[in-house]
Amino acid sequence: MSIAQQSATETITESISNYYNTFLEVLPRIALGILVIIVGVLIAKLLTNIYRRRILKKANDPLMARFLAQSIKIILTLIAILIALQVAGLSGVATGILTAAGGAAIVLGFAFQDIGKNFLAGIILAFNRPFNINDTIKVDDLFGKVKALNFRYMHLKTFDGRDIYVPNSDVLTKPVENYTADGFFRNDFVVGIGYEDDIDTAKQIINTILDQDEDIVHDIDHENFVFEDELAASTVNLKVFFWVNTLDYRKSAIIVRGNLIREVKQKLEDAGINLPADIKELKLYGNEKDIPLRVIQDAGNSSEKGRDK
Repeated sequence: MSIAQQSATETITESISNYYNTFLEVLPRIALGILVIIVGVLIAKLLTNIYRRRILKKANDPLMARFLAQSIKIILTLIAILIALQVAGLSGVATGILTAAGGAAIVLGFAFQDIGKNFLAGIILAFNRPFNINDTIKVDDLFGKVKALNFRYMHLKTFDGRDIYVPNSDVLTKPVENYTADGFFRNDFVVGIGYEDDIDTAKQIINTILDQDEDIVHDIDHENFVFEDELAASTVNLKVFFWVNTLDYRKSAIIVRGNLIREVKQKLEDAGINLPADIKELKLYGNEKDIPLRVIQDAGNSSEKGRDK
């Protein structure tokens, strides 16, 4: 073996030996750093669970409480990682990670604008939003109950059972209709009576029904009333307005309204007030002199009439 080859072999061996010795010296620090990360993650999870058990149950704003719980867990985990790098003697690595994270954030901000936009919108909505959990809202054409608010989307449960995840940016920038913000909602329906019937009598019957219904709100600020809405082709249309409690929007908007319509129909019929159907007009055009009309009798009724004869 030549002197040059022997020198190169000794240099490589010496370098490996130095790296090995250095690794043995740093190994306890690395192990301690890993231990710090594990303990930090466990502490973050423990504190988050304590926060959820103690605060979340008593919170007036569950969406905010859950959002803060997620934030606390992420922040504590990041702090544990940075402390672990310092303990392991890798402060330079920590600085490099922070620098790289800053640069990556700029690059990713351009590459994933929608994700970043939804994330920022989620932070804004956590502190300032027009709804709370279990509120019934409408965003654009989406209608349902709010179930959760995360960093990127809002979980909306529709009344037909669909789970819709609306991007936070849409919730922030589009109009949001809240049907349960103050617990009251005004509903309505139309009743058509005949032209020959007395309007005041019909209105009095409907107002009596509204006054006696216990599922309707009765107070000074929420008035239930009936008024003449339209002179239609075959009916005088009366519009009925009534207030309901929207803690359970589905019941107030569908069941209560349906019960009222049924009772109004029954009471008006009992009072002899007509509820006529729409008038249909048939026209003859051109050289048509009549309209061909054929009546088909039910076979069962026909046989019964034959037996009766």
